[in-house]
Amino acid sequence: MVFARAPVPARAKRRLVPALGPEGAAELQGRMTRRIVAAAVAADVGAVSLWCAPDSGHPSFRELAGRFPIRLRDQRGRGLGARMGAAMEDTLRRRSFALLAGSDCPGLGEDRLREAAERLAGSAVDAILVPALDGGYVLIGLRRFDESLFADVAWGTERVLGETRRRLRALRWRWDELEPLPDIDRPSDLVHLEPAIYSDLVIESNE
Repeated sequence: MVFARAPVPARAKRRLVPALGPEGAAELQGRMTRRIVAAAVAADVGAVSLWCAPDSGHPSFRELAGRFPIRLRDQRGRGLGARMGAAMEDTLRRRSFALLAGSDCPGLGEDRLREAAERLAGSAVDAILVPALDGGYVLIGLRRFDESLFADVAWGTERVLGETRRRLRALRWRWDELEPLPDIDRPSDLVHLEPAIYSDLVIESNE
């Protein structure tokens, strides 16, 4: 499962607007979404679904569905945690395990996705995380569902990873973690991007 927001100027990647402007931030959102969708398909570890916000009607999502063998789904629920939980629960009804990734970590490539899937498929763990350098995570994988992992989490803060670990311990689940990766949320994070992804975008400020 890939979670992504439609690349609409002034609504997508708003924290990057000081550096890229609203159009540039939206364009970067679209490029990063294409990148993770391509990686998920290339990883070949299962069916790929793109969970779209606010819905799957944006032309960029339709274009991706035309290029890649993916299914478009609408994110549903109040708040990110509710939407993630609903998607994870829905998928685990039909699959033995599920991976959920955001669209703002270009470093999350097919090899890392394959490694996460292999560790979960081996059934030695109940969950797997790829931490983000800012204290969140860029991927969560589960073999079973519990809503406590997604409810009332302070998303977008440095507390997300620590809180998720505490909840996994409370569930007495076994989990594994892969090497942390940077996600791209703020202008200072752009140093982690390959220039080819964003160098042609208009840089309005160095803040």
